[in-house]
Amino acid sequence: LLFAAGLYCLTIDRKMAHYFREHLATPLFQFALRITDWAKGGPWIAAAALIYLGTQGWIALAEETPMARAISDYALALLASFLVGSIILHVIKIFLGRRRPRDEFEHGLYGFRYFTWQLQYDSFPSGHSMTIFCVAVVLSAAFPLLTPLWLLLAFGLSLTRAMLTAHFLADVMVGAAIGIIATRQTFLLVFPSLSPGWL
Repeated sequence: LLFAAGLYCLTIDRKMAHYFREHLATPLFQFALRITDWAKGGPWIAAAALIYLGTQGWIALAEETPMARAISDYALALLASFLVGSIILHVIKIFLGRRRPRDEFEHGLYGFRYFTWQLQYDSFPSGHSMTIFCVAVVLSAAFPLLTPLWLLLAFGLSLTRAMLTAHFLADVMVGAAIGIIATRQTFLLVFPSLSPGWL
């Protein structure tokens, strides 16, 4: 569904980017500005690594409990999901290079430039979206009763990237889809014991 939404958004991306730009001063968009960094990859990677190392240290020095093992495994699954998702994401960025909305606003430049290594063509897909949906899927596996909440929060944080014109809507939708698929496949192939039945 997110991939399909991303394809549809390609037809309205420019119009929506201009709409969002015109509303940047409104309270909702100012709130988006305050929370958008919650989807950044760096802090989540650091947190997952620290949790993994901390639980591994506890297991080595104290004792292995089911809870310590589960926390360690979920943290490692999240790190693996980030790795898988990032590889997919950056391959797509190279092959389907896309300018960011700011290029449209400042220079009138819009569109894809295929097979480029140039950093200005790095809008599609959104790395923030991919990151926060990886987190949401892992949290959904660990706390399945709260799955709607995790996915809703991830979707809201992803949308802030388009609202703030850092990305187009299509970038956000496809980034989210990559996060879900990368994490799902990581669970099924590498951590099957952690995979809930619905995954």
